[in-house]
Amino acid sequence: MPDSLSQKPATELAALLRNGQTSAREIAQSCIERVNAVDGTIGAFLGFDAGDFLKQADEADARRATGKTLGPLDGIPVALKDNISAKDQPLTCASKMLKGYVSPYDATVTRKLREAGALVWGRLNMDEFAMGASTENSAFLKTHNPRDVTRSPGGSSGGSAAAVAAGLTPLALGTDTGGSIRQPAAWCGVVGMKPTYGRVSRYGIAAFASSLDQAGPLARTVADAALLLHAISGADPRDGTALANPVPDYANGLAGHRGKPWRVGVPHEFFATGLDPAVAAAIETVIAFYRSLGCEIKQVSLPATAHAVAAYYIIATAEASSNLARYDGIRYGHRSAAASDAVDIYALSRAEGFGDEVKRRIILGTYVLTSGYYDAYYVRAQKVRTLIRDDFLRVFNDVDFLLTPVSPTLPLKLGGEADNVLAQYLGDIYTIPVNLAGLPAISVPCGSTRGLPAAFQLIGKPLDEATLLAAAHSFEEAHSCTAHDPADAK
Repeated sequence: MPDSLSQKPATELAALLRNGQTSAREIAQSCIERVNAVDGTIGAFLGFDAGDFLKQADEADARRATGKTLGPLDGIPVALKDNISAKDQPLTCASKMLKGYVSPYDATVTRKLREAGALVWGRLNMDEFAMGASTENSAFLKTHNPRDVTRSPGGSSGGSAAAVAAGLTPLALGTDTGGSIRQPAAWCGVVGMKPTYGRVSRYGIAAFASSLDQAGPLARTVADAALLLHAISGADPRDGTALANPVPDYANGLAGHRGKPWRVGVPHEFFATGLDPAVAAAIETVIAFYRSLGCEIKQVSLPATAHAVAAYYIIATAEASSNLARYDGIRYGHRSAAASDAVDIYALSRAEGFGDEVKRRIILGTYVLTSGYYDAYYVRAQKVRTLIRDDFLRVFNDVDFLLTPVSPTLPLKLGGEADNVLAQYLGDIYTIPVNLAGLPAISVPCGSTRGLPAAFQLIGKPLDEATLLAAAHSFEEAHSCTAHDPADAK
């Protein structure tokens, strides 16, 4: 059993609050104590405002005392990745470029959480401007995997995944541009979901690649992820890409599993050369489970996904080059003290403020957008993107969802393996196609291999998060694979 309230699932905490067995202040205090005791080893948090956190908790307790509870998340802590705005709180994107910047407003997801009564707190570490897959590109600290502190937690939402896995917070938000929720969730042994593009507003989230970015939940259980996803989803007049489609009650939908077995697609391109045999073996056990439920397992083909990594790193870097042009040392952000004129301000501020990975992607993105290369690279990549989406939609005529690995490897060692930039880029091979196609996907723990977390991914039809959550929940009910507290984090 978990030693503290902060280590319990959100649904269990909600029940304790309903029954008067604990208070929001006690839960918040437990989170603070756990961070103070453990996070010196893990490095998930860049910081948090304890006074504001406890003030929110007292307000939640006052609402509950007068019968004005706002819902199941009222009084439950949700920590934020450091690219999500929270009014009067720092927002640095783990970059020197934004060191000292304080957000003047709430992101839409933050506002929705407050309206649901959640206790919004903390700034979670990340790869700088969400560019990376190990959380080693942060300008401020490295985050360690709670399941083995010598290994990477994944990225770019590594702080979010590590915080949930180590029991520092019951829930966290991350962002996913090419797998940045699902891969760290897999490596830390927690649940992570990337919603359909547009299901969740991007307003108030620092942009990396605008046509790919999506915020989503990281949680200890599928039921917890369902609660959090419901709270942050929906239309937003401030974001023209946010969809107005009705948002199902995902949590209540978990109990009503579909009467007939699902049709599960297994794309053979996702099991090709480069997949760690240990990961492949773990996925085979998951396939066997769904087969035991009476599901039809169908081999399918997604041929265009072979080009997904190349297309992604053209589109994403091109959009990053455009989005990050605003950080120029003039309007806001870091300004070089060595600059002598306007040109120097621009050049030196960016040289000093951005880390190597951010510079690498800006340079590549600028190159593919230049005259003479735009058609050869960017336009062609967008055409490949359409082919990838068409492949998925064709396959979904015959299956309800796809079952794949999340990452080709188990968690890598910090430094060394995780410092290989090209290997990190190729490590996104199973997650990137989902972002290019704008589809929902969820990473679900499926036990341990060689003492490290293993996970599988379910990919669904547009706006069909409910089916993915129900299918993931059916696996979770039959297995004890949710986050466990690591010995060195106790």
